[in-house]
Order: sequence, then structure tokens, then C-alpha cells
Amino acid sequence: RYKKNGHIHTGKQNYRCKDCGRQFVMDCEFKEIKESEKELINRALLERNSLRGICRIFSVSLRWLLGYVAELYAKTPDDLGFKLPSKYKNSKVQLLFAQVDEMWSFVGSKENKQWIWLALDVSTRQIIAFHVGGRSAQDAEKLWQQIPEGYREKAFFFTDHWEAYPSVLPKKRHAAVGKHTGLTNRIERFNCTMRQRVSRLVRSSLAFSKNIENHIGAIKFFLFHYNLSKAALLG
Repeated sequence: RYKKNGHIHTGKQNYRCKDCGRQFVMDCEFKEIKESEKELINRALLERNSLRGICRIFSVSLRWLLGYVAELYAKTPDDLGFKLPSKYKNSKVQLLFAQVDEMWSFVGSKENKQWIWLALDVSTRQIIAFHVGGRSAQDAEKLWQQIPEGYREKAFFFTDHWEAYPSVLPKKRHAAVGKHTGLTNRIERFNCTMRQRVSRLVRSSLAFSKNIENHIGAIKFFLFHYNLSKAALLG
């Protein structure tokens, strides 16, 4: 009452019931994912790998991987692991400079645009805040609220000429500049880094996000580990 129906990702024979259409595997075995394998999967998530590509590399099911990354994203700290160098913490006079920019992305289809707002510390090159949403002044305000209080009170911000920034950033501590000045080059370079390393942000890719929660989670997970790598260099 059943027939062969191809093979599953592990290579085992798959069967299909002729009556109800249910698919199943004979002598199904539970595979335990070791911590060492999870660590490698974490690293693969930080590079230009699709979820199905990771499934093929590590011989895990897509169902397990989706549940694992959802748990992983939920555990990622909201502060993105950002840390100021000790020389700034111990100094009475703090000169803080930040660059702010937004980059285009989408979820589900290109009609559902999701703009990624980023704020970067110039001296440490760490990301101090991010927001995913529209491109309005309200979204600029949401990014502003995510920026650490010390930066909102003391930092000087460089942005492009997008109209939403002047309505949110302090007038005396904000400069809208062109690319020729080089004053937004670090945040623009980071945008390129994200597109190259986060598979769901690669243009003309089949690995785009299907829901907004995973989209935000993947970005947050990458930013957190990016900040950790920069903080390790600062000591």
C-alpha cells in the first residue's frame, strides 16, 4: 500500500502511502546534533550560506535548523555586544563620532521593502544601534531611541542628505554630507560587508527572508558577532 518516493537529505529511502499520500522513512533514527557541530553551524550562519545549503553541508533537516536559528536569534542581546574602549571610559572629555545610513532589503517579495537603519561608531567601527522598517521620519526616530544614551547626548552624527535625519538628529551635532567628503565611508563600507556575508541580503538571491522575525533576527545575530570581533581587536 506504499511505494518508494525518492530519498531524504541523509540518503535514506523515502516512501509514500498510496491511500493518504503521507511520506515516511523506515527505521527512522534520531540524529543528535553535537555542540561542536552547532558551533560550526553558528559560524556558517555568519557567512554567505543559505539555510538549505547549511542543511546539505551538515546533514541536518530544515525543520530542525529553522527551530534552532529561531532560538539562537532570540538569545542574541539587544545591545549588540557593543563596548567602548577603556580609553573612552576613563576620559573626562569624550569625543564621539557616529555615522548613520540606511540600506534596502525585502521580505517575501521585493514589493515588501524593509529598510535597515544602522548607526556606527567611527573610532571602534562597531554598530551601536539598528532598526528595520520603513524609510520615514518615524523610523528614524525608532533608530534614535535605540542609540545608547551617551551617544544621544554627546556624539556628532554624519549622514547623507536623506530628509528624515534632520527631524530627529540634534541640529548642532549633525552634518549631512556627500560621498565625496569621505565622512560616511565607513558605514557605507559596512553596508557592502553585510550584503556580502548575510545571504538573505545578497541581491538577486533565492535565500531572501520569508518572514520579518527571521529577517531581523539574522541581521541582529550578524551585528552581534561583528561587534564581538571588533571589540576583541580593541582589547
